[in-house]
Amino acid sequence: MGALYVKDDEARAMAEELAARRGLTKVAAVKLALANELGRDEPKRSVHEIVEELRRTSSYTYDPNIVIDKAFWDSLYEDDE
Repeated sequence: MGALYVKDDEARAMAEELAARRGLTKVAAVKLALANELGRDEPKRSVHEIVEELRRTSSYTYDPNIVIDKAFWDSLYEDDE
C-alpha cells in the first residue's frame, strides 16, 4: 500500500492532539481513530451472544442451580471468624 497524505490543517492538528494525549505517533493516532470509527459500524452483538461466548471461552463453570438472591450476596460478605 502507498502512503496516505492529508493536506488539511484541522485534520493534522487533531491527529497531533490525539497523538499527544495518547503518547502515540501521528500515524498510530490516525490508525487508532480510524479503527475506532470502523468498529462503531460493526453490527452490535446482543447480551445473549456475549454471555454465550463468555461461557464457551471461560475457564469457570456455570452452575444453573445457584440462586443469586439476598442470602447469596450476604454470604459473600460473611467473616470466616
